[in-house]
Amino acid sequence: MSGKSDQADPDLVRAGWATLANGAWEEARTLFESALRQEKTAEALEGLGWVTWWLNDAPVSFEAREHAYRLYRDRGDDQAAARLAVSLAADHFLRRGEHAVANGWFQRAHHLLEGLDPCPEHAMLAIWESYVAVVFEHDTAAARRLGAQARAVAGSLGEVDLEMLAQSSLGYATVCEGDVAEGMRLLDEATAAAVAGEMTDPDAIVTTCCYLISACERVRDYDRAAQWCERAMRLADRWSYRFMFAYCRSHYAGVLIWRGDWPEAEAVLEAATGELAATFPAMAAEGIARLAELRLRQGRIEEAQALLDRLEAHPLRAMGSRLGLLGRAALALEQGDPTAAVQLAERFLRGIPVEDRVERVDGLELLVRGQAALGERAQAMHAVSELQAIAAAIATPAVRATTSFAEGMVAAAEGDIDAARRRFEDAVDLFEGCGAPYETARSRLALASALAASGRTEAAAAEARSALEMLQRLGAAREIDRAAAFLGNLAAQRDRGAAQAATRLTAREQEVLRLVAEGLSNKEIGVALGLSAHTAHRHVANILTKLDVPSRAAAVARAAQHHLL
Repeated sequence: MSGKSDQADPDLVRAGWATLANGAWEEARTLFESALRQEKTAEALEGLGWVTWWLNDAPVSFEAREHAYRLYRDRGDDQAAARLAVSLAADHFLRRGEHAVANGWFQRAHHLLEGLDPCPEHAMLAIWESYVAVVFEHDTAAARRLGAQARAVAGSLGEVDLEMLAQSSLGYATVCEGDVAEGMRLLDEATAAAVAGEMTDPDAIVTTCCYLISACERVRDYDRAAQWCERAMRLADRWSYRFMFAYCRSHYAGVLIWRGDWPEAEAVLEAATGELAATFPAMAAEGIARLAELRLRQGRIEEAQALLDRLEAHPLRAMGSRLGLLGRAALALEQGDPTAAVQLAERFLRGIPVEDRVERVDGLELLVRGQAALGERAQAMHAVSELQAIAAAIATPAVRATTSFAEGMVAAAEGDIDAARRRFEDAVDLFEGCGAPYETARSRLALASALAASGRTEAAAAEARSALEMLQRLGAAREIDRAAAFLGNLAAQRDRGAAQAATRLTAREQEVLRLVAEGLSNKEIGVALGLSAHTAHRHVANILTKLDVPSRAAAVARAAQHHLL
């Protein structure tokens, strides 16, 4: 007996697939490799391709899948060959960022499936093409059509894993198009099936979770994301799915940034981007972009610039460049170059169809800020109008808050201070309700400017102090400097105004002020000076107005400061 049979032991292959389904990657690899030492079969190679995919051994995974594809073709099994073609297409997109090669494999799968009765591979192909349509081509209509098509095929075959994965792709495209309520309904249902054990394929389960978390971040529904993230990451940890864990954590970092938990967000992003760069380099762009955003908020400008430079050289160049445009626009505003910010924001928006409403929000907000700084009020109002239409369709508090802030910027640029105040007040309330301290603080500073411009210096100072406290807790260095400078300028202006006002106090008002300092009531002041209580009240009101203070105690303090007592 030679010890090597002419054919692979089918029990080894079956055991390999069963072990693979349980997430025991190393054991499954041993079983498949043992079978392949007996004979190179398509089934064993396909299994090896999957297990090495999970283990992030990309060279072996590509080689095994290509070999399995050839063997399936040799024996005329077009359905199985199409399955491998779809897997190879996805690999070239995710691992290598090779769009043309991926498209070739997609087209090969189409050709192989022509004329075949509906099968799971039809659904698989439609799901992946839906992903490409929405993420890379921003064609939400095509993505929705393909997602619905995949769900119908999978449902008719009783393939729950594929049906729920297809539903999640449909939900994601629906959210991106602006129908958030319907899209989230589809995503919540699919994710519930994933985490409840109704689905069994690990890749389908974790990809379904990824769709939901990504959709939540895009519409800034961070409460929903937080509710699902923990469950999704437990699944990723259960299967030692390093890519899923890193990718979900990089998206979850967006939640942490929004909520002001910057130290944890920093740790998560540094770990996640390092992991993705090592395993799925083509997918690391979003993590790099988020880390650049965090660095900008922290005021670490040079580090933000270095990260944005990395995006320009990213393997998935199209995505890296797109995300980099937004980061560079924000950086230009930070560095006082609104012209460059406007040009970069416009360039970003030219690449995003108007149908992809969610994707356009950040670009529009940056565009408005840049145009308002340049005094381009008509252009800024045009961008605000689009934001208003998006907010009407999406209506999440975060998008409404962003729109209110943009409206306030335009109103301030037009000199309509009262309208600006109202819009900034709305932005403060909405951002605060969303649990977004950085955005709340920035809105408070804008509100403080509007209040100061309308002469309400005490109210302006209160808003600026509140903003400063938030920013200090966050560690937003440059915004802290701005808030402190605003308060310093406001105090200097107030002191100059008070000194000038003090010289305009009449002799009678100075007498009244001294009695106020002694603690007398209006009635007592009237008795002391031979005035009616009403007249004494009018004198006190005039003093408060001239000294620009809100109370009798503040008037006494201001008077003491300027030696009026």
